[in-house]
Amino acid sequence: MAEMHHAAARVAPTLPNRSGVGLKPEHIDEILRDRPSLGFFEIHAENYMGAGGAPHRRLEAIRSRYPISLHGVGLSIGSPKPLDRAHLERLAMLARRYEPGLVSEHLAWSSHDQGYLSDLLPLPYTQETLAAVCEHVDQVQEALARPMLLENPSTYVVFQESTISEADFIREVATRTGCGLLLDVSNVLVSATNHGFDAAAYVDAFPLDLVGEIHLAGFAEAEDDAGHRLLIDAHDSPVRDPVWSLYSEVVAHCGRVPTLVEWDNDVPTWPVLHEEARRADAVMARAVAEARRHAV
Repeated sequence: MAEMHHAAARVAPTLPNRSGVGLKPEHIDEILRDRPSLGFFEIHAENYMGAGGAPHRRLEAIRSRYPISLHGVGLSIGSPKPLDRAHLERLAMLARRYEPGLVSEHLAWSSHDQGYLSDLLPLPYTQETLAAVCEHVDQVQEALARPMLLENPSTYVVFQESTISEADFIREVATRTGCGLLLDVSNVLVSATNHGFDAAAYVDAFPLDLVGEIHLAGFAEAEDDAGHRLLIDAHDSPVRDPVWSLYSEVVAHCGRVPTLVEWDNDVPTWPVLHEEARRADAVMARAVAEARRHAV
């Protein structure tokens, strides 16, 4: 396994410790015209893996004015199969081109022998899976020549063969590879509700000192076949109050962290999305101030 420089504590963020949003094509003209105050924009890497054209010209205009974060969904880091080297090289080329503040991927798998799947699927937390994930993270970091952030998943099923808790699994990956972590607070709440565990206890067990970015998103509600409440990581609505509350608890423990509001489906107008980011900044500021008062 390739040796990377391990993070001494937190992976040093190279984005402002403010809120950001996902960059949507329908908002770009308005953003370039009005130059809104915002910490950063995040792009999905797979949307920009073509060589050029209008999408890149518009992204270059955004990048000249704002920091960006690069978020991948297609590496399939959790797969037992080898990484797609061509896909990894395209990701590395994109990172060299735009010099993002942070690069992140999911702890999930999304590919098989016939191609890519439309979902990010969970994986069993075993020693065998741990070794495979660490090997893949090492390969990604070697290709990028920088640490990456690994995101905790939202899950709807669990594997009986799992022998390691998710928080411990993620901590061990970070310890072995030196990667940083992306804590998706919404994913914590979704998984906790779906599997009946305590979201606050999960956060307490999570290695918050290695969190370099936080994600927030809306979720949808449904019922499973037994009539139990089921949350779906839909990214199609405002951030819900329970997510804001859990986010406040996280920030009280780890301080200001670059925070992304994800809204990828049923995308609202720019003012609505910008207001969600402004709320994230306000919640972050209040949580930090409250933590300081309690520390005195």
